[in-house]
Amino acid sequence: MPSMIRSLALVLTSLAFAAVLHAEDPIIAKARSNIGSEAALNGLQSVHYTGQLEVMGQDADGKETPVKVAIEIIFEKPYRQRIVATSPQKIEVTALDDYDAWQREQDPADANNWRMTLLSPEQIKRLRANTWENLSFYRGIEERGGRTEDLGTATVDGVKCRKIAFIHDDDIIFYRYFDAKTGQLVLTETESGSTIRERGELKAGGLNFPNKIITRNKLPDGSEREIVVTFDSVKVNEDFADEIFAMPLLGSGN
Repeated sequence: MPSMIRSLALVLTSLAFAAVLHAEDPIIAKARSNIGSEAALNGLQSVHYTGQLEVMGQDADGKETPVKVAIEIIFEKPYRQRIVATSPQKIEVTALDDYDAWQREQDPADANNWRMTLLSPEQIKRLRANTWENLSFYRGIEERGGRTEDLGTATVDGVKCRKIAFIHDDDIIFYRYFDAKTGQLVLTETESGSTIRERGELKAGGLNFPNKIITRNKLPDGSEREIVVTFDSVKVNEDFADEIFAMPLLGSGN
């Protein structure tokens, strides 16, 4: 089964012939107000989620069975991210520390059985974009060299939406559908056909976060895989040690 962390990543692309949003559109202000006050949003420095990831996998006999994995996700400004997925078979850590990123897999039963991979420049760019998206809430992409584009209206789940592209690079774009009346986020879409929906609500630091994220990814054979992440808790503005994001020494098992 592909890396569960990589399965969560948003791989996005561009769409031509769109009108650039030269100034912030009112829909962005509405979307932000659904999350919290400007003071709370602007004061956000970190988000720390804990919960469970569930995806369909295969057992020893090749039969489909649910696979449940404990998950911890940390985003910290400006560009730090750490995701830990823990199952009885494997502990997988993916971390971003500004322009460095790495992934480490370890056997829970044997601390000496591990391997580490340095992520590619393309993977690092995507992790940086993903970190920004999870901490900035739709405002300020121009400051990191990106832009937004208004792609007009679309109906999603029976709701009339405004479709806005958040373009970090030519091939890193988040398509977000906001309820045209309320600004509520209805759907996020990727260039590969994947969809991400947020459900429920958890509150922390005066902000509203999703309780559940449902992702449907298209596979090479044309089928789809659904990944459901359910959060038990969310905390904001904690202090984290530099070491949890920094790249471990390649010769060390720590």
